[in-house]
Amino acid sequence: MSALEPLPVTTSPAKERVAYLDNARYWVMLLVVIGHSLTQFTDMDSARGVYVWIYSFHMPFFILISGYTARRYMGDARQVRRIVSTLVVPYLLVETTLQLISRHYTGEPDPLMILSPQWLAWFMAALFVWRLTTPIWRALKYPITTSIVISLLVGLIEVPNVLALPKILGFLPFYVVGLHMSRERFERLTTTRVRAASAVVLGSALVICYLYSKNWTTDWLLWKQRYDEDPLSATAIEGITQRAELLAIGFLLTFAALSLVPRRRSWTTALGGRTFYCYLIHGYIIVYLQYQFHVFDRIDRFGVGAVIGTSLVAVVVANLLMTKPIATTFRPIFEPKLTWLFRDVPKPAPTTSAPSPDPAGERSPAGT
Repeated sequence: MSALEPLPVTTSPAKERVAYLDNARYWVMLLVVIGHSLTQFTDMDSARGVYVWIYSFHMPFFILISGYTARRYMGDARQVRRIVSTLVVPYLLVETTLQLISRHYTGEPDPLMILSPQWLAWFMAALFVWRLTTPIWRALKYPITTSIVISLLVGLIEVPNVLALPKILGFLPFYVVGLHMSRERFERLTTTRVRAASAVVLGSALVICYLYSKNWTTDWLLWKQRYDEDPLSATAIEGITQRAELLAIGFLLTFAALSLVPRRRSWTTALGGRTFYCYLIHGYIIVYLQYQFHVFDRIDRFGVGAVIGTSLVAVVVANLLMTKPIATTFRPIFEPKLTWLFRDVPKPAPTTSAPSPDPAGERSPAGT
């Protein structure tokens, strides 16, 4: 990939949302909610195959888009303010409340480990760290190679789970590659020939996951454990090889999925612009259903029917959580303006230069 273009001296307000990216966010968010809902059924072959297929690329997909939308980050006052209001505040809120809920029902964690994310909020922490380190990846001569080396080697050493550092470093290549994406590169993925090949790749991957995932340790897909740690229990060479395969598969399936995303504006576009709320809220629903009513344990006996039914309900819930009323209700909570905390940011001076054709100033800082 070519070098990144020079950063502007100042940033401008967010441009109009791009339909292609919002469509992409919509479809991958469906996979996120389905994948999280099927976590309780991974002992069944039918659910395990779908779970492995989804987890092979749904976070790489999200992370690559997040890298793309962050490619003009330069740390000015407006950007810092938005990071705090849309990443730091949601992280603290979600992680604290989910840990309190978990402790209420299970007694763990005790004490609370707010800086050690247990589930959903790890992505907020990751986006925060990746965003702050963006200038580093812009300055390095070989950023993609460096990020891959870091991802492969991090599994050899003990890295504390502070702000989900093991996952942040493991998934790093997808973010750095996203920084190097451009509109032209996305458009090349949407040609008829590439789309046909992508459909075959994704379909074949689903069949392979269904047939061969039963004897494979799914913990590899969590990207957070040392290679020699249970249940991975791999040698250094085995661990690096497995991580390299996951990187290759993640990129292949991510680009295949991106090629199938519609470019035109449709009903999914508006919903895709509100995936931020769906991502944060759906976890509460899953946790409540499991802890309070033990729903997943009760329907487990229905086998494939439980898997299909759970997936369909997940799709319905995801669509409801991406509606405008949900966004209107939860925006003050998850995206507070924090005018009392920050100084007023002056509006950028008008410029006479031609606008960039690349929509790098995409609104959503969280890439969701």
